[in-house]
Amino acid sequence: MTEEIIIAGFGGQGVLSMGKILAYSGIMQDQEVSWMPSYGPEMRGGTANVTVILSDERIGSPVLTEFDTAIILNQQSMDKFERTVKPGGYLLYDPNGITRHPERTDINIFKIEGAKQAAEMGNTKIFNMVVLGAYLKMRPIVKLENVILGLKKSLPERYHSLIPLNEAAINNGMNNISEVQAT
Repeated sequence: MTEEIIIAGFGGQGVLSMGKILAYSGIMQDQEVSWMPSYGPEMRGGTANVTVILSDERIGSPVLTEFDTAIILNQQSMDKFERTVKPGGYLLYDPNGITRHPERTDINIFKIEGAKQAAEMGNTKIFNMVVLGAYLKMRPIVKLENVILGLKKSLPERYHSLIPLNEAAINNGMNNISEVQAT
């Protein structure tokens, strides 16, 4: 099993940390892992994306032009990465700020209102964990307990008190994902 993922959005949305948590989760499951971030010089507010590969076999290269799954968090990323999803692949997006929704008919499309869910939970910083939860429901390739271990590994210890809130956000995302189109 190999899962090739692109997570893309604005800097400050937790794109890179979501990828890092997925990568650590794969490591906890003894998978081969690649985590390759890319972001503009603006950091917060600029575009950011990360490629994550989780595999049971050796990974030949972290550089990809097509993905099994795209997690899209803004319109610029939708414009750039929708076409890179392999036929039969998955696209997960947050409709907040999206003006042109996915148009392909040969992929599975899901949405999660992560920004709305995080605001309803009282903390917009957990937006990325809501989205991660939706991804895990859509593609359960790593176990939730390994995601929590990945959170502990990636968060500085002074923030470990926030792990229960992050776990609640992941569960929220798992429970609020909606299928837009199946192939």
